[in-house]
Amino acid sequence: MKTSQATNRLVKLGLLTALSILLVFLIHFPIFPSAAYLEYDMADVPILIGTFLFGPWWGLLLTAAVSVLQWLLVSQSSLWVGAAMHFFATGSCVLVAGLVYRRMHTKKGAVIALLLGVVAQVLMMIPLNLIFTVHFNGAPHDVVVAMLPTVIIPFNAIKAGANALITFLLYKSVGKLLRLF
Repeated sequence: MKTSQATNRLVKLGLLTALSILLVFLIHFPIFPSAAYLEYDMADVPILIGTFLFGPWWGLLLTAAVSVLQWLLVSQSSLWVGAAMHFFATGSCVLVAGLVYRRMHTKKGAVIALLLGVVAQVLMMIPLNLIFTVHFNGAPHDVVVAMLPTVIIPFNAIKAGANALITFLLYKSVGKLLRLF
């Protein structure tokens, strides 16, 4: 890859990272009143768009950058635990969706990739909540287990599903825009 191509890719990845952080600042709200600390945000949309444009490994790099920046700039109270959970949850979605889309580079492939990515993210959040929420946030194990089917799984399915749908709707337009420069 020529230096100008590498620089161009890094600039685009930087823009997607900045957009992801900006979206977290601007759009975040609770879905379930009983767990107001679980907030929907759109940070994963630019990450998924970057994954579809550049591949799963670049998407994972975007996930790492956004996770650390979100921790330092937006969610300082969640400490490193929030960054780790975001990285592993979004990273699982990004890897699955990116690998599938790389093999099935069609509209149908994008739908399948995003659906499988959502499933991977939702499944990843089950052990992450049992480990991190219990051991690092101090929630009783029984409480977290009881919340899995009623709050945690539905929240993650809604959040990941909404971000996948928004990604699907915006990917081609944003991709065309990014290819202009």
